Amino acid sequence: MAKASQREAVPAPAFIRLLARLADVELRTPDHALVDRLGEWVDWTRAVALSGALDGRLPAGADAPAAGGDARQECARVRAGLVTAIHADPDTAAPKWGNTRPGSDGYAVYRERYLELQRTMQAETGRLRGQLRERLGRASAELARLAEVDAVMEATLSPRELTLLATVPILLGHHFERLRADGEAPQANLEFPPDPGGAGADTWLDVFRRDMRNVLLAELDVRFHPVEGLLAALRTA
Repeated sequence: MAKASQREAVPAPAFIRLLARLADVELRTPDHALVDRLGEWVDWTRAVALSGALDGRLPAGADAPAAGGDARQECARVRAGLVTAIHADPDTAAPKWGNTRPGSDGYAVYRERYLELQRTMQAETGRLRGQLRERLGRASAELARLAEVDAVMEATLSPRELTLLATVPILLGHHFERLRADGEAPQANLEFPPDPGGAGADTWLDVFRRDMRNVLLAELDVRFHPVEGLLAALRTA
């Protein structure tokens, strides 16, 4: 009896699993451990800075308590604003989208919107990380060291992160073209072709918009991981 092939479940963040599904590729266990990959990305100057942040002695923090409540509110406000922007329709989100017809003009409008949202997410999360590091630096010597480590890691990994995330709009472009090709394929071989105006029937463009929105939300989660880590440390101050 033939045994049905099954894909082995590989632990991975939701963002990676979603991209793999859209690209129709199989996730595999990485050949190298994360520490080995980090070793390839960190040059010697960054390694020296990281070592200094981990081993160096920092001055004691001020006695004034960190304003953790204000920080949590600001992070929640920024995240809510980004979620709202992600859910906005590309045709109505801003004036420059108003005269565009994505269904007929192709993927360009979506690529530009994705890139714009990526820039906004990067700017906002970077600003939050800087503010949280300042608060941690005033809390205690140990938390000040953590803030310095985060600053070094951000400077070290940001170029690599930008390179990897820049491929996401390209992947979505391939997904857009596949969906459009399937959606515009002839339906003559169907005995009962779907009603284009039928209630509840998603068009291929509706499917793409939903997929793009889900990818953006998953990327937002990834970008907020360092923010949430610093915020958690601030709660212990």
